[in-house]
Amino acid sequence: MLKSRVEDTNLYSKNSILINEKILDLSKPVVMGIINCTQDSFFEGSRFTNLTAVIQEVEKQVKAGVSIIDIGGNSTRPDAKKSSTEEEIQRTIPAITEIRREFPEIILSIDSFRGKVAKAAIEAGANIINDISGFSMDPEMLSTLKKYPVPYILSHIKGTPETMSNFTHYDNIFKEMCYYFSEKINVLKEIGINDIILDPGFGFAKTLKQNYEILDKLEDFSFLNYPIIVGFSRKSMIYKKLNSTPENALNGTTVLNTIALMKGAKIIRVHDVMEAVEIIKIMEI
Repeated sequence: MLKSRVEDTNLYSKNSILINEKILDLSKPVVMGIINCTQDSFFEGSRFTNLTAVIQEVEKQVKAGVSIIDIGGNSTRPDAKKSSTEEEIQRTIPAITEIRREFPEIILSIDSFRGKVAKAAIEAGANIINDISGFSMDPEMLSTLKKYPVPYILSHIKGTPETMSNFTHYDNIFKEMCYYFSEKINVLKEIGINDIILDPGFGFAKTLKQNYEILDKLEDFSFLNYPIIVGFSRKSMIYKKLNSTPENALNGTTVLNTIALMKGAKIIRVHDVMEAVEIIKIMEI
């Protein structure tokens, strides 16, 4: 829930982020719903390629209790064809504009590693930048953040979506991730970004075993004092372990989201909003 800004000496903490001079209270976890404006996202049920379908899905998610809508226009699965910057803008900006018109109070996130796309999205009404690259794939991202100091989701990755499967060696994955986050947090703070959300990057430059190792240690990231977002929804770390498919991975997604919430995650990013909201409601009992 967004609240009016108040004096708070621990404003930039794992329990809140500031959005347009209002505080998003994360003392109770929230749900981020996925809207993929692409034709090749790994889960077919998340693909929405026209504005009517986008608005219908957003309305469904809002009714289910979503807090943040994440709009993406470029698939980052390993074998996906990379779109051009212009294609990504054409896919996402009309959707953001229409969502903002229909749902003026909803928090919108742009899922992009490109600074130019993020800039256009913010100008169209997006509130958060969700960058899977940790500002490593486009030098324009930091200049965009400097001009538009919005909340930033800092994800862990090595390499790119095309090459990350070659970068899964770690001497100590938890320590290396903590070092990665600490260095990048310092860079962000130097340009005025204080509202940072940390994403462990499940599925990005990690083996199946490493994904579960990080989940097991998730609460240990709390010393960084920033909110944690997790994104397991229907990913291969679930369906490969179960010898299944993305379409049959909802139950596994629910299990992992429940574990992550018990370990301190503040935002769960999902395709299936109703089920995720129900987890949070049950955990309140």
